Amino acid sequence: MSSLARWLVLVLGALCCLQGPWGSQGLAAASIVVGLIVWGLVTSLGGPTGPGLNPARDLVPRFLHWILPVPNKGDSRWGEAWIPVVAPIAGAIVGAAIFKVLFAP
Repeated sequence: MSSLARWLVLVLGALCCLQGPWGSQGLAAASIVVGLIVWGLVTSLGGPTGPGLNPARDLVPRFLHWILPVPNKGDSRWGEAWIPVVAPIAGAIVGAAIFKVLFAP
């Protein structure tokens, strides 16, 4: 599952929990459910290194690879560094739009 789809599921689930009738009255319960959504994404789709929910998990190692003097290292592949930044933002926007179309009053 791509980072876009993970963020779509996360934002859509969070908005459904927090804006639902039981979630708006009991924010503590809704927050626990949002935490369970994050837990489910991490455990089911993360693999051994975890899911790509945080763009810093890609950008910081890429930056360190770029600046550290390691012999015979390859390219840092900056041409694809925009993907972990743009995909979560686009997924969150799509998730919020789906919520607005399907569930918002």
